[in-house]
Amino acid sequence: MLVGAYAASPAHARWDPRAEAEFFDGLDGLDDVGGLELPWLGSLHPHDDAWLLAHFPRRFDAVLTSIPGTMVRLRDEPRFGLASTDEEGRAAAVREALAIRDGARRIDDATGRATVRAIALHSAPTRTGDARGSAEALRMSLLELLDAGGWDETALVIEHCDAAVPGHPAEKGFLAVDDELAALEDFPDAVGMSVNWGRSAIELRDPDLVSGQIARIAGAGRLHGLMLSGASAQSTPFGGSWADAHHPLAPAEGFPIGEPASLLTLARARSAIAAAGSVRWSGVKFGWADHDAAVAPRLAMIAAAARLFSAGPG
Repeated sequence: MLVGAYAASPAHARWDPRAEAEFFDGLDGLDDVGGLELPWLGSLHPHDDAWLLAHFPRRFDAVLTSIPGTMVRLRDEPRFGLASTDEEGRAAAVREALAIRDGARRIDDATGRATVRAIALHSAPTRTGDARGSAEALRMSLLELLDAGGWDETALVIEHCDAAVPGHPAEKGFLAVDDELAALEDFPDAVGMSVNWGRSAIELRDPDLVSGQIARIAGAGRLHGLMLSGASAQSTPFGGSWADAHHPLAPAEGFPIGEPASLLTLARARSAIAAAGSVRWSGVKFGWADHDAAVAPRLAMIAAAARLFSAGPG
């Protein structure tokens, strides 16, 4: 099981090497955790790449996600993205994806093995103003990335984020599932998709529809990974309604440290895992609303989630 640990890190926004070391050591001590989802923000670590390479637990695998860096780039470059119909914006995103590839190789070199299982890319840009995305542009970008080579054993996946749909504002506003699947048609099995439960709930506005979306991607033979992350229809300490804020699971037996307004219940989480079937990785990505909280309760939350989900849907 992977953990999107940066969402609950005590030192993601404000660098504190001692707190981050305590956090990583605690994660390494959890038998049910086998890896980390790491955020790409133009570098492997938001503060210190050398620190990460030295402290990354050697038994862990990793998935690199481009979403934090993609959202930063979109603030100033709204036509940036692998699915962009603007050629300059698309080319810039291809270059960034190749930089992530090179970052993955640095992790593998530091650990002495094939550590990075996958790189999660995204079908940006957000549909706004004159920024547009298309399945054809995304397909072209993926072809260029594969032609560039150097991926070794690392899979390329498109992590589905909430698509731009009528009736409500989007958080990400990227391509729809059908467009992403169309872009992947005829690609080898090493190219696939992953789903973040909360982002699909934000798109669909109905938490009970998320498992169906997961099943569609799995049925197409393209689902590589599933990350459980919550969402809420109301404001919470994590953010406003329908914010992509990594809400933890709602409180449940075995998981007392939860967010009561989270739409990700234990039953829905288990339904999502069952719908996904056999995937290359699954995990949790739960945030912590109190930025000043100590390391111990953050680890306790992740440990509780790991105990609940490491055995699968049962």
